[in-house]
Amino acid sequence: MKVVILAGGFGTRISEESYLKPKPMLEIGGKPILWHIMKEYSYYGYNDFIICCGYKQHIIKEWFADYYLYNSDVTFDFSDNNKMTVHNNVAEPWKVTLVDTGLNTMTGGRVKRIQKYIGNETFMLTYGDGVCDINIKELVDFHKKHGKIATLTAAAMGQRFGVLDITRDETITSFREKSMDDGARINAGYMVLEPKIFDFIEGDSTVFEKEPLETVAKMGELKAYMFDGYWQCMDTKREMDKLNELWDSGKAPWKSWE
Repeated sequence: MKVVILAGGFGTRISEESYLKPKPMLEIGGKPILWHIMKEYSYYGYNDFIICCGYKQHIIKEWFADYYLYNSDVTFDFSDNNKMTVHNNVAEPWKVTLVDTGLNTMTGGRVKRIQKYIGNETFMLTYGDGVCDINIKELVDFHKKHGKIATLTAAAMGQRFGVLDITRDETITSFREKSMDDGARINAGYMVLEPKIFDFIEGDSTVFEKEPLETVAKMGELKAYMFDGYWQCMDTKREMDKLNELWDSGKAPWKSWE
């Protein structure tokens, strides 16, 4: 199953950092948050990634182009036509497809643009700016069991995001704006989607969290994977510092691969 990661936005909320590089490339413990997200999926055996690039995409592409080299012992023999010998490879077993999904394309449009790489298969989708300690296997099993078009992870977070109305049988009936002291769950990403979802995306201007998800919710085809573990996005410099403090302390909850 392929994993699609949205990594093309401008990162305007953390502009003091993202003016130099795309937000998914901002670092936690010396590695981009994108790497941390991918490590979580890889821990559960999902190693085929499609990265939806946009803003400063060349930085993402250059990082992956050099990743194998940076994580291996290498000999450069300049006396033998600049021959390069790789002695060992400790890089992850990843297949990474980096796709230019446009500079100003909305989230739904970015998903639509990678349809040809998905084909007629179930796939996963998440945002390139949030980490969590979710059990990906349980998430996928939950999706397969209910047989609906879409599953998203519903996290219990008292933050500023739009919230979800969820019935007792874990069906999402609507999206709405958060109100003061609202205890409802939020969309934390980490979705599992059937290829039918592409039918609800019109084009580049489509916001995935609007027409596509709202439509399948009204159809009763959107399920919530109820998640009460750790989840944290990185929208601000303060949040980035908080994540780095957790990593440096050795207490990062999302570091399940070790």
